[in-house]
Amino acid sequence: MKKAFLILSVIGVAAGAFMVFNPQQDVNALPLAKSIHEFTMKDIDGKDVELKKYKGSVVMVVNTASKCGYTPQYEGLQSIFDKYKDRGFTVLGFPANNFGGQEPGTAAEIKEFCTLKYKVTFPMFAKISVLGVDQDPLYTYLTSKETNPAFAGDITWNFNKFLIDRDGKVIARFTSKDKPDSEAVATSIETALNNAK
Repeated sequence: MKKAFLILSVIGVAAGAFMVFNPQQDVNALPLAKSIHEFTMKDIDGKDVELKKYKGSVVMVVNTASKCGYTPQYEGLQSIFDKYKDRGFTVLGFPANNFGGQEPGTAAEIKEFCTLKYKVTFPMFAKISVLGVDQDPLYTYLTSKETNPAFAGDITWNFNKFLIDRDGKVIARFTSKDKPDSEAVATSIETALNNAK
């Protein structure tokens, strides 16, 4: 009897281990995030940042690159950050090398580039993947039909932008061609900021 119990226990442990480590595990069986506030990301200096610290703020999440035709949009991003930061707005920059190898640098190189060339003071994060099999879970949340049906779809290039409300939900999405300081983006930010918590 003890031997049978022991065998069943070993089988149970092995099955459990397979479920934990099985790369084919159905990701749809995992609980779906309900806001960006559920994620913890590494900042550009490698420190953990719980995005729940931005509860109550309006946030623009953007995938960035240092060697892209859209790289000068750092200026516009910094401009809207400066304009609205005192009203509860921030920009979160996520460097990514998914398109044309246009973000090849290390975290230190990216930080230096953004600081010296574009005087970036909004939060920058460690380089991640925003597309493909190694896509960061934050971007899975942002682009998935299950979690973001109104604005789902793959990231199309560097400098795609998501506007997030005070509750951590996506309320607008802009393409790379939409300049951060354009009238359309500004109107969306103003509307979000004017909505009560």
